[in-house]
Amino acid sequence: MGLVTPELGTFIWMLLAFGIVLLILAKYAWKPILNALKEREQSIEDALSSAEHAKEEMATLQAGNEKILQEARKEREAMLKEAKEMGENVVREAKQKATIEADKIIESARLNIESEKSAALNEIKAQVALLSIEIAEKILRQQFTDDQQQKDYFKKLMDEVKLN
Repeated sequence: MGLVTPELGTFIWMLLAFGIVLLILAKYAWKPILNALKEREQSIEDALSSAEHAKEEMATLQAGNEKILQEARKEREAMLKEAKEMGENVVREAKQKATIEADKIIESARLNIESEKSAALNEIKAQVALLSIEIAEKILRQQFTDDQQQKDYFKKLMDEVKLN
């Protein structure tokens, strides 16, 4: 039973060995272990603060991204509005040009119709005059069978024409 209940001499040697081991550990091992633990604790604190800082930066970036997205949406809306206005302007200008061109074509057609009408009227007048002369000639030939009567009547007409 000597191992379970040590004697006083063994107890002193055990206590002395324990004290030496404790001094050696205190002098050489605990400081590096405690320093390592402090470094580890500090690195964990740094990592946590870095994570917190990264979280804050992410929130800032996210807010910045949201602001950029809103600006992009506004710009897109402005561009769409501008494109729509430009399209409406192009359509309006095309309608105005088409109206002006149609008016020009109508005016040109009206002038052509009037000139052709005038030409047709002149031609009809000329034909009527010719027909009238032919009819008058036939009537006069029948009335004046004598050449002398025709010459006298012709002279009379020539005198009237010169007076007018």
